[in-house]
Amino acid sequence: MGEIDFDGPDPIYVQAAGVLRARIQDGTYPPNRAMPSIPALALELGIAKATMQKALDLLKDEGLIRSVKGRGTFPIAQDDSES
Repeated sequence: MGEIDFDGPDPIYVQAAGVLRARIQDGTYPPNRAMPSIPALALELGIAKATMQKALDLLKDEGLIRSVKGRGTFPIAQDDSES
């Protein structure tokens, strides 16, 4: 999943979360390294910043990422998320 299907059955934020999840899993966004900013990710996927924030919130709820105020959003290493 690399694109957003605006006419598809899944909500856009769920699709965006899927794109980011795949990038985390394939190492595009390695653990403990800052991901691109919300505006940059939103622009890249052609969605609103609020929609991207909702996608990131979903990934936080899944334990895949963490946010540090003023520093960015970071993927969590798989072994870190289990402890």
